[in-house]
Amino acid sequence: MRPVIESFQPLTLITKPEPKPLCHLHCAIPVKTPQQTSGTQAPNKHNSLVIDSKERYHRRSLGRLNKKWKEYHGSTGWEGLLDPLDDGLRCEIMRYGNFVEAAYKCFDFDPSSSSYATCRYTKNSILERAGVNGSGYRVTKNLNATSSIPMPRWIGHMGVQSSWIGYVAVCEDKSEISRLGRRDIVIALRGTTTCLEWLENLRGTLTSCPFNNVHGMRRENDEPMVESGVLSLYTSSTSVCPSLQKSLKDEVLRLVRKYNNEPLSVTITGHSLGASLAILAAYDIKTTIKRDLHLSVISFGGPRVGNRSFRRNLELQGTKILRIVNSDDLITKVPGFLVEDQDDMAQGRGARVAHLPRWVQKHVKDNQWVYANIGHELRLSSRASLKLNSMNVASCHDLKTYLHLVNGFI
Repeated sequence: MRPVIESFQPLTLITKPEPKPLCHLHCAIPVKTPQQTSGTQAPNKHNSLVIDSKERYHRRSLGRLNKKWKEYHGSTGWEGLLDPLDDGLRCEIMRYGNFVEAAYKCFDFDPSSSSYATCRYTKNSILERAGVNGSGYRVTKNLNATSSIPMPRWIGHMGVQSSWIGYVAVCEDKSEISRLGRRDIVIALRGTTTCLEWLENLRGTLTSCPFNNVHGMRRENDEPMVESGVLSLYTSSTSVCPSLQKSLKDEVLRLVRKYNNEPLSVTITGHSLGASLAILAAYDIKTTIKRDLHLSVISFGGPRVGNRSFRRNLELQGTKILRIVNSDDLITKVPGFLVEDQDDMAQGRGARVAHLPRWVQKHVKDNQWVYANIGHELRLSSRASLKLNSMNVASCHDLKTYLHLVNGFI
């Protein structure tokens, strides 16, 4: 799914639409030369001109990052940047997508292994082993998520209660800090992989959000609520493994205090379950750290995670959320039902509950199944891609598909 610039003979045209290749120095997406794509064929000057001109264009776009980073991270609600997708924002999304991809690449998926559900590499080598070397970031903390669902011991490794779910990294390279326009802390979270995580995903009813409420006084029938399973994975712990909540908050607070006297941002990025956890963590961190901290979320293929009151609190906090959605991805349409309100209609969010029979509406609301879509959406579609000929639920939800679509295959 990586973009490839195909070779062509002099004075001929490329015969099919080409995706926009990104400068790999900044996005970690290599632009392959004709020599790489066709074995021993030598590059011709026409291909070199195409590559050079496109790289110069993207370098000019990326060169403005230190001045536009706040816009790319939601300070203006991504106005004018999503349709069409701004190339600078495209590179930023791809860059954070690579951090999430690293969390998948470093995870031990082998259930027969004694190290199943842990990180396969040492903390200092995670980014290098995952192919994100040269990013200017250093991993400072490994993160684990713990399920509260008890499992019998005879299940063995398949019933592992705590599993490695991602990491915290901070930008330490001076030239990269200058390019970014600030020092950036990134939190990268993978999606569902273990049996207990899948079981937690099935706990789709809403439950009270235990974190501070921005409104102060909670009004009746207006309580912030979040998905039960996601909250469980965020707050649960064991005697030997602290909760994801504690690990995240302690590390972010430590880094914020360390770099308190310089421009700083926190960017939480995740895919699938990681996207839901990213939003929950953003809400929690923003209520905990009492300083003017620019905190944003860039999520891929995230399910719904909370109700309208939870969404309203996030907006009042000033937390910026960009939700990247594949219209053909069923996971982004669950769990629960959506509520119809003016905000939903204005932003094109699907309103569903109001069209159901009243007795169904009452049952849905009484059983805490009323969700709200959260954040600004960048909506893409697998069906619009010439490269995705076969589609199924898994491929439409795959992170590689999302990066494929964001990278210009539309």
